[in-house]
Formats: sequence, C-alpha cells, structure tokens
Amino acid sequence: MTGRAVLAEKTRWRTTLVAARRALPAAERAARAAALATTAVELAAGTGGPVCAYLPVGSEPGSPELVAALHGAGHEVLLPVVPPDAGPLDWAAYTGPDSLAAGPLGLREPTGPRLGPGAIARARLVLVPGLAVDLSGVRLGRGAGHYDRTLPLAAPGVPIVIVLNDEELVERLPSEPHDRLVTGALLARAGLVTLGNNPRP
Repeated sequence: MTGRAVLAEKTRWRTTLVAARRALPAAERAARAAALATTAVELAAGTGGPVCAYLPVGSEPGSPELVAALHGAGHEVLLPVVPPDAGPLDWAAYTGPDSLAAGPLGLREPTGPRLGPGAIARARLVLVPGLAVDLSGVRLGRGAGHYDRTLPLAAPGVPIVIVLNDEELVERLPSEPHDRLVTGALLARAGLVTLGNNPRP
C-alpha cells in the first residue's frame, strides 16, 4: 500500500470511529468512563511510580475522574502540555482540578512548572489517547503526531497503554513507519488487553 493510500485509509478509519463515539448515549459513555477509571487505578497499583496520563477531550473514552482517581490513589500524575512548535509533548504535574487551565486543541493543561519532554522517562505507566488500536499494537491517533514523537522517550519496558472503547480494538489498522506501537489497551469491559502477540506480516 502506497503512502497516499495509507493516509486515505487512516482518514476513513478516523471518520468512522469519531462518528461512532459521538453516537454513544451519554449514560453509556459515563458508565464506561467509571469502569475505565477503576481499572486504571488497579493497573497503576501494579506498576507503581509516576503515571503519565491525559485528560480526554469531547467523546474520547475516559473522564477527568480517571486522572483524579490516580492522583487520589497516591500516584504522581503527569499530564501532557502541547509545545508551541512541532516536537515531543512537554509534561507538568497534576495536583487537582484547580491546577488546570485551558490549553491548545481543546485540552486542559496543568498550570505548574513544565518538566520537559524527558519527564516521561520517569513514568512507570503511560496512558495514551487514540481512536483505535490493532492486535499488533498499531495505534491510530488523530494525525498530529504528538505521541509518535513523544513515546520514544519513555523508558524501555514501561507499559504504554491506550484507553479505548472495547469495539475500538480491531484486528488490523493501516500503519506508517513512524507509527509507535503500544503494549496494551485499557477497555471498559475487557480490562487490560496485552498487545503485540500478533505480529504483522
């Protein structure tokens, strides 16, 4: 598949997935968010150390309560800060909802000191957003490339887990050489699913 064909296929996937998310009833979205928060805390209890997480935007799975639950369980929680120029994400500590302010791309960002892109190397668990993932760990994001530039800075062996609706774990997604693989998917019903055991041919 040519590069142009891969981009077109990714666009088709994104259109379909975003529409499906928006069609979810609010009550169902809230129930899934609560389940994801519980499972995220259980997962972090087994990894220890700082957790890099994020605040969902719009119809993204999860909720601010997931981040608050991790913080309430005693974890140091780092949230992404979008840099002004193309490059890896910066990070800042989450210390509660009052520590947040509006940022670019509809995000809410911590107002505390910026810790630099290398702060992700201290994390023992990295939770990332996305639209879908396949069984080999290929993640489909929104196309800005922020996480593809950021994830190589994570420490080797640290779980990199995408937070999704169960139906967004699929058999195969289109990929490009720069796409960074994730190691697991956190799903509302299925819980943590380990990825990468189905290598791409």
